[in-house]
Amino acid sequence: MKHLVLTAALTCALSGAGLAEGWHASPWGPEDEIGAANHITPESVLEAAKLIKTGKTYNLGIVVDSKTPAFSPRSMSITVLQPNQITTQGLGTNGMTYNDDIFMGWLGIGPQIDGLGHIGIKHEYYNGLKGGEVAKADGLAKLGLENLPPLVTRGVVLDMTKHFGQDIIKEGTPYTKEDIIAVADTQGVELKKGDTVFFHSGWLDLLDGETPDHARYVSVEPGLGITGAEYLAEIGVVAVGADTWGLEAVPFENGPDGVFAVHQILIPQNGIYILENMDTRELVADEAWEFMFVLGVTRMKGAVQMMINPTAIR
Repeated sequence: MKHLVLTAALTCALSGAGLAEGWHASPWGPEDEIGAANHITPESVLEAAKLIKTGKTYNLGIVVDSKTPAFSPRSMSITVLQPNQITTQGLGTNGMTYNDDIFMGWLGIGPQIDGLGHIGIKHEYYNGLKGGEVAKADGLAKLGLENLPPLVTRGVVLDMTKHFGQDIIKEGTPYTKEDIIAVADTQGVELKKGDTVFFHSGWLDLLDGETPDHARYVSVEPGLGITGAEYLAEIGVVAVGADTWGLEAVPFENGPDGVFAVHQILIPQNGIYILENMDTRELVADEAWEFMFVLGVTRMKGAVQMMINPTAIR
């Protein structure tokens, strides 16, 4: 925890001051590849389970298809086939027929998790791993999502729309440390080490609301600011999610000196996972500010990102 506070406080890489020596050393040792997931323990899982009061479950992943706007040049499609059946009545005398599907696309589409091998700082990644050690053409050699244990944590959602007084928060709006503290205080929740924290901005209404605007949705966004990211790293959260395509405020706070600076603070500097395009609307409507959060990621060896559908249980 002490190391996480220190590294979060020294996130000046993008402002011109440079990073402090040793910023990349994991507090869990030189072989660590799971970062903040180390905060998850049997004891913390039991505490998260105590939050279940009604048994109501929430899908946090949005529905995704070939039309879902995504960070360029990502795209996807599905082709359905009926192998060896087109000219027959099916397999066997009982006529067994089946459909199979072929997925073609990027794994960072729609509701997704960014693994620790996704973001670097000048080709240096979490725990000091160099680009050549990490990225191979046939998958990550280090930091692949197959290493990630099940994420079972306390979840907290912060309603930023009420705080800013906007149904859809204006693009480029950064959530500062002060904003996060104020919203948590208003909702009566305390952010704790080991949490997964979500931000609700209303942005998904641009995707599937009454007046969708896909071009705006995927080109700009409100989101977590630099001081907010540093604050969450100080606390020691496991993951941070939002109802936007890229979590952080775009246009970026520091312009070209701060391109995805929040991603850099969270992932390579602190080993914190990022969850994007998360549907927080029903949680906010129910004022379900805290809940049990559960996510099991497909263990595809060497994967950088993965489409997900996490569950909140209230």
